[in-house]
Amino acid sequence: MPFYEYLAIGLMVTFILALFTGYPVAWLLAGLSLLFAGLGITLGEMGYDTFLMTSWAKFSGVIDRFDSIMSNWVLVSLPMFVYMGLMLDKSGVADTMMRNFVKVFGGIRGGLGMTVVFIGIMLAASTGIVGASVVLLAVLSMPIMLEHRYSKAIACGTVAASGTLGILIPPSIMLVLMADQVSTSVGDLFMGALVPGVALGLLYMLYLAIVGFVRPDLVPPRADDAEKLTVGQIAKAALSTVPTFGLILLVLGTIFFGIATPTEASGLGAAGAMLLAAANGKLNWKVMREVGIETTLTTSFIFAIFIGATVFAYVLRLVGGDELLSAFFKGMNLSPTALVLVVLGIVFVAGFFLDWFEIVLIILPLLAPVVKAAGIDLTWFLILIAVMLQTSFLTPPVGFSLFYLKGVVPKGVTIKDIYVGVIPFVLLQVLMVAACIVFPEIITWLPNQMYGTPPPGG
Repeated sequence: MPFYEYLAIGLMVTFILALFTGYPVAWLLAGLSLLFAGLGITLGEMGYDTFLMTSWAKFSGVIDRFDSIMSNWVLVSLPMFVYMGLMLDKSGVADTMMRNFVKVFGGIRGGLGMTVVFIGIMLAASTGIVGASVVLLAVLSMPIMLEHRYSKAIACGTVAASGTLGILIPPSIMLVLMADQVSTSVGDLFMGALVPGVALGLLYMLYLAIVGFVRPDLVPPRADDAEKLTVGQIAKAALSTVPTFGLILLVLGTIFFGIATPTEASGLGAAGAMLLAAANGKLNWKVMREVGIETTLTTSFIFAIFIGATVFAYVLRLVGGDELLSAFFKGMNLSPTALVLVVLGIVFVAGFFLDWFEIVLIILPLLAPVVKAAGIDLTWFLILIAVMLQTSFLTPPVGFSLFYLKGVVPKGVTIKDIYVGVIPFVLLQVLMVAACIVFPEIITWLPNQMYGTPPPGG
């Protein structure tokens, strides 16, 4: 094995081990990259084969990548979508929907849980911010579900999984980054993710309905002496969805029908969220200041990891990491389907230890060329990865939705309740991945209708 391959393996292994130190990921990515770049150049001067890492002139190419990040108009949508999600959180729209839908569906076994999933879908389609969705759903629904004697585990699993739908259902920040990393259409990914994202939410509802039928003691309906359901309550619940549907139509509708680019739509969404907050009397200087600060911090976090990952990926390529990976998969002589299954397995395992940022920004750019060379449609492949990446939010030890949830759950709810509760939902996510592999039309149908995207392998 050539020496540069040992260098590439050393960089990847060192990064994985360094993650367990708890040091910020962005600094690990950039710092280790600089360290191995210096090591590769030094060893190259000593006569060792370090592939392309033979001088600092080669490494200076990273500046061009910084410039491409800063000048990429697609990435301008990220802070806009973050701002939209956080402002919607402050608007009180979700709180109104929750109170009205509890009155409508609270009398059904598992009805409260299904209400949480429905509102999770609505928040996902209007914010795309997982952390905000999980925290908001937990604050709004956990006390109500526990008051109605819901199982702690099921209540936790429902909130964590429903809040995580924002990473898949457009306008998803993850899909924007995926499109940028592999140079594909954001619109195609948004279209491709919509059906499996909503279908996954419906799977969650079906699971809760089955639990309600089999084990009604775990997801009981409200008490018989509770307030009776009226036509007026149903009407109020339906009307409470109008503002959120309007925002969804404003953002996704303008993208779907070619009226606006994703970047332009993100600006419309941010403005629409502000109007909703103003309509509810929640728009004031304090709210605007809080949302502005949180948006800046979140965006800075994303771009710090983005830049660190760019340096890491560049150095890894310069020492032949992509060559090593390509040779590895070619040596396995896999069929296209088997290749996709192996890649999905790698992503699933990586999700136990890495955040989706690292997977999208480091692993995906290395794997995408291999997949594309095998004649596999990138839109279909990327949405499969996106569905699988949802598991990274729900699987310990790096399950960020679990961390968000633990920070706001009522007293008496343990981390064990959270871990046990998410297991069925992780299995449902894997089931959705399998369904998308067997029936690729789940992903490809809508892009085909809108943009004429070819089917997988076409």
